[in-house]
Amino acid sequence: MLFNDALKVILQHEGGYVNHPKDPGGMTNLGVTKRVYEEWVGHTVNESVMRSLKPANVAPIYKKNYWDKVKCSKLPSGLDLCVFDSAVNSGTTRAAKWLQHAVGAKEDGVIGPKTLAAISTLDTADVINNYMDTRLKFLKSLSIWPTFGKGWGRRVEETRNLALEANRKLA
Repeated sequence: MLFNDALKVILQHEGGYVNHPKDPGGMTNLGVTKRVYEEWVGHTVNESVMRSLKPANVAPIYKKNYWDKVKCSKLPSGLDLCVFDSAVNSGTTRAAKWLQHAVGAKEDGVIGPKTLAAISTLDTADVINNYMDTRLKFLKSLSIWPTFGKGWGRRVEETRNLALEANRKLA
């Protein structure tokens, strides 16, 4: 899957501006928290700036901080979407560890040659399902599952289905 196609899925999942009191991310727009955006631009921003973010503002953040960091361009089609979406939703280290768990590699949180080699020996659809099962189990363990669980569960299943479909197209 290409980055721009995967980003469309991410932005659909992330939605627009939110500032839910139970969300530890705080003020967020298009899935980018105020803290992450401030780090990106190098200065503090206010609510008005956060509300005005457009996909073109956040795409470079997603590319560098998530897609590239978890080596999505080196992953099989479909699996790249799973790992990218998880990196955005739960952090890059956790997303990498889930991938390593799914393929039986050392879970150090860094996707390198050994993890990539392990992926190449397995059926991608099986890895996708194992990965997404691990992700869902983690999300269900969180204390804020009762607040966000319905949406998270839907997101995991939508991502799984899109990933499996993308993988089938290559078979």
